[in-house]
Amino acid sequence: MSPSARTRHSSTAKRKLAHEDEARVSALDVLRLLGGGILLSCLLSYFVTETSLVWNLRPLTWSASRWHDLRAWMHGPISLTPAELSLYNGTDVSLPIYLAINGTIYDVSASPSVYGPGGGYHFFAGNDGTRAFVTGCFSEDVTPDLRGVEEMFLPVDDDDDKDGDGKGDGDGDGKGDGDGDDKKSEEGGRLSKAERKIRREQEKRLARKKLHEAVAHWEAFFAKNGKYHRVGTVRYDEGWLERLPRQELCAAAKRQRPRRGGSKAKGR
Repeated sequence: MSPSARTRHSSTAKRKLAHEDEARVSALDVLRLLGGGILLSCLLSYFVTETSLVWNLRPLTWSASRWHDLRAWMHGPISLTPAELSLYNGTDVSLPIYLAINGTIYDVSASPSVYGPGGGYHFFAGNDGTRAFVTGCFSEDVTPDLRGVEEMFLPVDDDDDKDGDGKGDGDGDGKGDGDGDDKKSEEGGRLSKAERKIRREQEKRLARKKLHEAVAHWEAFFAKNGKYHRVGTVRYDEGWLERLPRQELCAAAKRQRPRRGGSKAKGR
């Protein structure tokens, strides 16, 4: 082979190797782009849903609402008014079954025998029944209004029973507390007016904490349940809570109030 031929052959070989290297790098770049896109999608999904890396997408299981699930996944989290949420109560088989807890909407279509028509907890479908989840009063408390529910965690004793009609409940309002309370504290072992006020404030803080924990328990139940998934939030009008009539604590919740001796309060 002549020197010129060897030179041409060497140049051809180098160009071939360079082309192969370029093709190899291009394929690697594609893999990097795909991997980066998947990672970005997972991070964005967790940021939006707060619980899932795959946009709350469940394994492919066929159901009456499967196509709606796919559309919901493609469009991302939804926002429904209470009136719109009420349509997803299971009576329309073309729609999934939704319920809300503390303003977060979950798809519970996987349990139609529980939340669908005729199910034991159908009253939760299409509603935000946070109050009922905490109190257990299903007939009157299917509402997101939690005002006053912390009372069920406030302990009662004989003094509270006597003062429960506004005649001295230990809140330090001065009603039903005579000027001799300090003497009674020293002589008879009873707490003074100031001591009772401090104790009740401490109990109120603990009651609010327990209410928060009770709500968080049910939020975690639906968020971590493999059958259900978060789909969005309830959209309330400004000032909606103030427009609702304030509810009295239901009888069943009152009976759950603890006594300072450790037992439950008796029903009245």
